[in-house]
Amino acid sequence: MKVPVIFSSFLATVLLLGGCGNTSSNEGEGPNDNQNGATASGEMRTFTAPNGEEVSIPENPERIVTDFYAGEFLAVGANVVGAGSWSFSNPFIEEELKNIKDVGDPVNTEEVLELEPDLIVVMDEEQYETLSQIAPTVVIPYNTAKNVEESLQLFGELANAEAEAAQFLDSFNEEAEAARARVEEVVEDDATFGIYELTDKGDFWVFNDNAGRGGQVIYNALGLKAPDSIDEEVIKTGEMKQLSTEVIPDYAADYMFITDYHPEGGSKLPEMESSPIWQGLEAVKNNRVFINDFDTFYPYDPISVRGQIDLIADMIVERAENNGK
Repeated sequence: MKVPVIFSSFLATVLLLGGCGNTSSNEGEGPNDNQNGATASGEMRTFTAPNGEEVSIPENPERIVTDFYAGEFLAVGANVVGAGSWSFSNPFIEEELKNIKDVGDPVNTEEVLELEPDLIVVMDEEQYETLSQIAPTVVIPYNTAKNVEESLQLFGELANAEAEAAQFLDSFNEEAEAARARVEEVVEDDATFGIYELTDKGDFWVFNDNAGRGGQVIYNALGLKAPDSIDEEVIKTGEMKQLSTEVIPDYAADYMFITDYHPEGGSKLPEMESSPIWQGLEAVKNNRVFINDFDTFYPYDPISVRGQIDLIADMIVERAENNGK
């Protein structure tokens, strides 16, 4: 990655000043020595990244900056000092983010420098070269963790917070079990559930169990079933699938959860609902279509998934009551 000349000079100056202010064993180290030596926060340990690379990170990270993983770190009680802009639209971590710096999207490296992190964790590896000169940096690609349990295990290890991760998982499982019991009382044993999204361009997508939109709640926490077409072509493949209007019936479920994505207004929902094909779906006829807010149901970090459990269970139970079951 080519670093702009102005920023390269700025980075070199900051790192040099930092070195001059520390006359202990780190004196004279170059910018990349953050990856291998001791840091101000204590001892180092080796973490094996998803790509197999071994990275030297603090034993107990005290100041974490991340682009997409604020919720994951907050779930295990880690101290996040900077997070990417998109995290700040997540209603489930709104309170926790009040004292956390928005470092932009893409990450603003100068703001990261000012935060003096001892660990940086990013989804996007494009800025790795620059960020790794500031502090030990780990790249966790999208979809590395497949569910809440894997996410807690991964970020608990990164933050050296395995006990906190286990505690969160115990609480999560208790809430999921209680919600499953409520849902089982009103849902038929053979009922199917599908997760979809309508975009501001009129595109209609079907989603798997690990791409947000409530998938981890519906398929994992609540243990509900997908239609065979979605199970085979979407969930088992780990892909999302765009559907033309004509084939929507082939991927329709008894219960359909749809996020209506229109960040600048202009929802295409009225147009879709007026379609004869849409009107012919069993979920529509039986009043089992749920239109959901994107910001609330897109996130898939453990805190958000836990918060979505009761929201989705309540939807199902209340709709059953309204439908007279």
